[in-house]
Amino acid sequence: MTQKTILNDAHRALGAKMVDFGGWDMPLNYGSQIEEHHQVRRDAGMFDVSHMTVVDLHGAQVRAFLRRLVANSVDKLQKPGKALYTCMLNAQGGVIDDLIVYLMPHEGGAEEWFRIVVNAATRDKDLAWITAQAAAFDIKVGERPDLAMIAVQGPNARDKALGVIAEGDRARIGKLGKFAAGEAKTTSGTPLFVARTGYTGEDGFEVIVPEDQAVALWDALLAAGVKPAGLGARDTLRLEAGMNLYGQDMDETVSPYEAALAWTVALDADADHEEPRDFIGRGALEQQQAAGAPRRMIALVMDEKGVLRHGQKVITANGDGEILSGTFSPTLGKAIAFARVPAGNAATDGAVRVDIRGREVPVRVVRFPFVRDGKPQDGI
Repeated sequence: MTQKTILNDAHRALGAKMVDFGGWDMPLNYGSQIEEHHQVRRDAGMFDVSHMTVVDLHGAQVRAFLRRLVANSVDKLQKPGKALYTCMLNAQGGVIDDLIVYLMPHEGGAEEWFRIVVNAATRDKDLAWITAQAAAFDIKVGERPDLAMIAVQGPNARDKALGVIAEGDRARIGKLGKFAAGEAKTTSGTPLFVARTGYTGEDGFEVIVPEDQAVALWDALLAAGVKPAGLGARDTLRLEAGMNLYGQDMDETVSPYEAALAWTVALDADADHEEPRDFIGRGALEQQQAAGAPRRMIALVMDEKGVLRHGQKVITANGDGEILSGTFSPTLGKAIAFARVPAGNAATDGAVRVDIRGREVPVRVVRFPFVRDGKPQDGI
């Protein structure tokens, strides 16, 4: 049965075109996907991301558990409120999911605890995997279906969102660094968890709110001049920003090294600094690192008219690959894509082509992100 977020009626009242997304009834757009994309790049827009899965982790060994569970180093999180992007891997080094880990605020000598936010479409397998791994560490794994989440994104997003936050919290939340979070209240007293994170390449906040107060927060943000945006714009924004989509750009058969996510892997020592940190999948990654990953993910731009789409064949001097995420970029006015291709000498990338209905169309290999701070990157 299709699930609905608490904001479903609000989307329909705003005229949203609704679609099934991983078993959730979600807004694709509210009229014009292109206008919503530009709204986020130029001003501020908001997305209902309440379908995402929030999980709280408690227990005396919770940090040791996360050292084992994820490929990035949770020991980078020393200050409450700090966040970490990472992948959770299987024993073969494949990506089970990508997620964000937060070290949550805790008082004085209170036991530290963590919050993770995982993808909606992978909820069941993620919870099963996390729960199975947690047993050896005696960790309490608590899903939080009582919480909703709204992402407010764009160059003016933080200023507009701060307007709905209580005056006593406003300055502190306004000073949050990127990938940091804090607790606050709205002007009406609703408790919030506000993170300076996002999935668009723009500045902004992702705000976790009690589900029964989510509609009021959504309405307050609307009144503050933040316009709604749907999944269509979210996808074009994140691809322009060079951000992976789980299931399309990586999955359990793809390692971080094959998904341009090597920066999320920490081959560090364990807590005692004597032995390598034994995270799940480390052995496979070390073997791949030594031998060289057999595939790599590249970014493509097509200067000819047309659209690059998932599954199209990519022809390179080192062998054939395929388009992963592909779309028309509203900011650039041309087609962009991620592709996975055989490993090889990047110097031969000048001859890459894509098979579009039997015609081999030349494309350029570029560095990503395609767009940063609302502007095309050099060479795009």
